[in-house]
Amino acid sequence: MKYKDYYEILGVDKKATEAQIKSAYRKLAKKYHPDVDKSPSAQEKFKDINEAYEVLSDKEKRSRYDSLGSGWQAGQDYTPPPGFENFSFNFNGQDFGNAQYTNFDMGGFSDFFKSMFGDFAGRASSSSQSYTRGNGYEDLFGQRQRSNRSRTPQQPAENLDMTQDLIVTVKDLLLDKPLPVKIKNIEKCTCRQGSACSKCGGTGYVANEKTLKVRLPKGFKEGQKVRLKGEGKTGSTGNKGDLFLVIKLKDKDYKIEGSNLVRTINLTPAEAVLGCKKDVQTPTGIVNVKIPPKTNSGKQLRLKGLGLPSDNGNGDLNVKINISLPENISDKETELYEKLLNLEK
Repeated sequence: MKYKDYYEILGVDKKATEAQIKSAYRKLAKKYHPDVDKSPSAQEKFKDINEAYEVLSDKEKRSRYDSLGSGWQAGQDYTPPPGFENFSFNFNGQDFGNAQYTNFDMGGFSDFFKSMFGDFAGRASSSSQSYTRGNGYEDLFGQRQRSNRSRTPQQPAENLDMTQDLIVTVKDLLLDKPLPVKIKNIEKCTCRQGSACSKCGGTGYVANEKTLKVRLPKGFKEGQKVRLKGEGKTGSTGNKGDLFLVIKLKDKDYKIEGSNLVRTINLTPAEAVLGCKKDVQTPTGIVNVKIPPKTNSGKQLRLKGLGLPSDNGNGDLNVKINISLPENISDKETELYEKLLNLEK
């Protein structure tokens, strides 16, 4: 799941006062309310605004959220603390997971919110109200549901495994040595929540960060998972889960097609018509490539064996031709293009 920056959503500073947060929320809620803004993105934006206010207007939730630290960015992969990823939130049916439901409806919140505040489902929320038409307020995402029936708590099994993307470049693949991988996750502190703990500050959660060395298996494929045993989250009893890295190939200079690579080079119209020689950067160094005359845009020239290593030897590097105009064209060149255009008629 993705980390949500609630301060950024409301457009307030991390040191904002309760009054500033409330003012920012009301302004945005009025602007993006679905009854006011009919755009397709308004409803999702409105939910994010309400969710951000739900957290930042509540001292306890805000304290826990702030305990994550400043090392997270909006949209970054986030791994929930153990015990919350399997929390049940079926508030329309019978199952309320390990919480006794009062009046805090989790149904409209994001997975990130649920993973952070699942244990709040059993508590009354002082700020679970959102702006609506007229002079009043109503519950966040629908009418408040109430239940006086007691629920039997059921403690779900801890899921201690973690999954994280591993972005790999062509350079990484050619180094043929273990890659450094930074791992971030949130875990329950060993102290009791609310105590004066120097590790978690009384929030009950600590942000852990570590760097592992990972060697990729030969002949791996896009989307393949690499399992690192015992490198997942730590459970309440000291058990450790596994870390699964999902391989994602991404490189700004090359398109990766299995063991083959594609690199695009630009030619001027004159170079494409007359042919030329171009220096092309390959994974192993610069190669001077002869471009034949009358080369069309989109044509690919194969450089055998200059791709990625595989079980069957190295793949190829395909040089893709793109014809583009020079950045600066002189008056003389423009005259010549005019003559050429007349000849083509």
